[in-house]
Amino acid sequence: QVQLVESGGGLVQSGGSLTLSCAASSSIFRFYTMGWYRQAPGKQREMVATITDGGITDYADFVKGRFAISRDKSKNTVFLQLNRLQPEDTALYSCNAPSPLGFRFNWGQGTQVTVSS
Repeated sequence: QVQLVESGGGLVQSGGSLTLSCAASSSIFRFYTMGWYRQAPGKQREMVATITDGGITDYADFVKGRFAISRDKSKNTVFLQLNRLQPEDTALYSCNAPSPLGFRFNWGQGTQVTVSS
C-alpha cells in the first residue's frame, strides 16, 4: 500500500506563502492523477487542485490564481505552492489520488496551514 507523507505547513500571516510537499512511498504514483485537498474544522473535505500524470492541472474556484500544483515524478512528490494566503485558507491539507470510486490510497496525516489576520 502506498504511503503519503505531507509536509510544509505552518503558521503564516495573511498575504504570506507556503510550499507544501506530498511524498509517495512508491513510484506507482506517477501513473495517477494526484490532488491536494483541505478540510477546515467543522467542514467537509474539499478539492484544492489536481494534476494528471501528463501535467494537466485543475483548480477549485476559490484558488483564483493564488495556488499552483506541480509534481516531480523522479522524486515521487507532488507540490502545492500557496500564495496570498487568507485566514479562510486555514485547514488541514492532504494529498491523494482521486478515482471514480473515491481515492486510491490511504490518507496521510496531512499538514496544517494556519493563516492569521
